[in-house]
Amino acid sequence: MTQYIIRRLLWMIPTLIGITLVTFVIVQLAPGDPVRLSMGIGGDLMAEGHSREILEEQRRLLGLDQPLWMRYPLWLGRLARLDFGRSFTDWRPVSEIIYERLGITLQINLISILIAYIIAIPIGIDASVGAGSIRERAVTVLLFIMYSLPSFWTAYILIYFLAGGHYFNIFPVGNISSPGAAEFGFLQWFLDRLWHLVLPVACLTYASFAGISRYMRSGMIEILRQDYIRTARAKGLSERAVIFKHALRNSVIPIVTIFAGILPTLIGGSVIIETIFNIPGMGRLGFNAVLARNYPVIMAVATVAAVLTLLGILLSDILYAVVDPRIKYE
Repeated sequence: MTQYIIRRLLWMIPTLIGITLVTFVIVQLAPGDPVRLSMGIGGDLMAEGHSREILEEQRRLLGLDQPLWMRYPLWLGRLARLDFGRSFTDWRPVSEIIYERLGITLQINLISILIAYIIAIPIGIDASVGAGSIRERAVTVLLFIMYSLPSFWTAYILIYFLAGGHYFNIFPVGNISSPGAAEFGFLQWFLDRLWHLVLPVACLTYASFAGISRYMRSGMIEILRQDYIRTARAKGLSERAVIFKHALRNSVIPIVTIFAGILPTLIGGSVIIETIFNIPGMGRLGFNAVLARNYPVIMAVATVAAVLTLLGILLSDILYAVVDPRIKYE
């Protein structure tokens, strides 16, 4: 197993270089000039005194005066030192900006994923045991209705009815803490933070119920048809013991497969939800960076997401062996 992990980690290096190279070229060749955007939308302010010399000097300071084939090796060399450069918009270190936004996105997405798994896995187990029953079909229809609801529409409906719209003003909207929350005690700060996260987490969570529960249901049904499950029942074990002691562990392999995509989701955040609820997270950061052609921030977000995707795939492979000891990596 150790040799397998080392080989996989080494293979991540050329894979990461390939991903970042393609991303770098696409970002650099996309329409839009970050220098002109910083001085005025589309460069309209040039007529008001910004000469061509000023623009060229700004490009030189940002490293945009060099040809594309030279920029990528320079960027890759800085990446090897874990230096993502400085933001084009405010000249702050990109690593500092990501550090500020990362904690917010992690809070929202960790809570969302935890709730989704806690609720969806029992639903999938119950659906496999009662497959074909009226209750199972009703729950399936309800889950797929929830899955079909767009998150932005749900967000606006929740705001309209529960957050100061025309009906109730129960939950706050905007940011993740109340003004002056830094002066609160820990318990008050914690409850205030949870209260601000109720609606964003709800919008990020409900659509996951259908997918995770259906994966769990299909995996459990397949395992319940195996011979060793029939043997366990023939020995007189209770249905609860058969399901949770013998069937559950082997049926979570599809869930482990889904787990490979969780890590980049934790960092990438949700552009739509963070924008609607005015949350300063990673998703909103990446979206604003694209609009401003802020190349260092775009590359930093894309690189972190790529690394976490590769690590997520490796982690899911390792979890296969943990869940099912019959799986060996030689």
